[in-house]
Amino acid sequence: MKDEIKGKADELKGKLTGDKGEELKGKAEQGADKMRRAGRDIRDDIKDKAEEMDDEARREREAETVREKRSW
Repeated sequence: MKDEIKGKADELKGKLTGDKGEELKGKAEQGADKMRRAGRDIRDDIKDKAEEMDDEARREREAETVREKRSW
């Protein structure tokens, strides 16, 4: 988020001064921040799904153990 704000400020500064390089630098900083946040979101989604799958597998193993005990 910090880089997005800094990028917006650089972009605005570039627009005000007519410096295309500064403006593009600001846009690049904003884009990089968005990409980092998207990567973190994907990582978190994968981690949540893996934990969900682990929990489901553990519940299935526990249910199987209960069924085995009853068959005796």
